[in-house]
Amino acid sequence: MRTVNLAYFSWVRERIGKSEETLELPADVVTIADLLAHLKSLGEEYQAAFEHERVIRAAINQEHVEHGAPIAGAREIALFPPMTGG
Repeated sequence: MRTVNLAYFSWVRERIGKSEETLELPADVVTIADLLAHLKSLGEEYQAAFEHERVIRAAINQEHVEHGAPIAGAREIALFPPMTGG
């Protein structure tokens, strides 16, 4: 297992009920997609937050990444919904 710091934004944060947390991840969680699947298994609030996981955006160490990106070496992983601009 390894430890990762997670940050949640916007309605992801609201549905989970916290803005950040530190989790121990199983060895088989190696990509953002794996992380999202793992998080959905942690309870109803996580299932609600990641119900439509394909729309979730991710950043590793403040750099936007795709769901297939490996999380090895990540100090922080941020998860957030699509952003709109104006």
